[in-house]
Amino acid sequence: MKPTITKSYLYEHVARIGKAISSPKRLELIELLAQGEKTVETLAEQARIDMRLASAHLRALREARLVETRREGKFIHYRLSGPDVAQLWVNVREVAEEHLVELRVALDQMAASPDSLSSESRESLLTKARSGDIVVIDVRPEAEYVAGHLPFARSLPLAELEKRLADLPAGKEIVAYCRGPFCLMSDEAVKLLRQRGYTAHKITDGVSEWRAGGLPIEN
Repeated sequence: MKPTITKSYLYEHVARIGKAISSPKRLELIELLAQGEKTVETLAEQARIDMRLASAHLRALREARLVETRREGKFIHYRLSGPDVAQLWVNVREVAEEHLVELRVALDQMAASPDSLSSESRESLLTKARSGDIVVIDVRPEAEYVAGHLPFARSLPLAELEKRLADLPAGKEIVAYCRGPFCLMSDEAVKLLRQRGYTAHKITDGVSEWRAGGLPIEN
C-alpha cells in the first residue's frame, strides 16, 4: 500500500524553501546570483564572507533546489535554478518592505540623498532611453552586465567610472542602476557624477525588479 500523504508532509516540503532563505547571507547570495552565474570565490568576495561559509550557504541553497552548479576545470560555477528564484527574492523583499517599518526606515537612512532618486516610471525611463533623451548606465561589474541588463543601458562599472567620464555625453541626464534597492553602487556613482558637473539620478530597480515588472531584459 502507498503511504498516506498528509498535509503536514506537503507543508514540510514547502518549508524547505523557507528554511533555505532564512539566512540573511543566503538572501544576499541569491541576489548576487540573480545578476548571473558566479564562482564560489567570486560570491565569497562579493558577499564579504570566507570561502567555507560561502560554500556552506550555497550547499543549503542547493539542497533546496534553489541553485545549480557546473564544473569548469577546478572551478565550480553557481547559478539560480530558474528565474522564479530571482522572482522569489523580489517578492520576499517587497513583502518585507510593505510590512516592516524598520526596513523602510533603514532604506531611507541608507539612501545617499532622497533627491538622487529618479522620478521616472519604468515605462517613461525605457522610452527616454530608447530615444536618447537620457543615458542609462549599469554600474555593476561588466560580467553582470553581459549576463543581462536593462535595455539601452551602457556598461560603466563603478570601479571604472571616474576614468571613463569622457564616454558620457555632455548635457544629458545620466540615470544609474545596480543590483536593486539594497545596492549602494548607484548611490556612489550619482555622487561622483554630480561632483563632476553631470545631472545624475538613480533608480532602485535592478535586473530582477525590471524583469518582475514584466519589462524586457537584454543580453
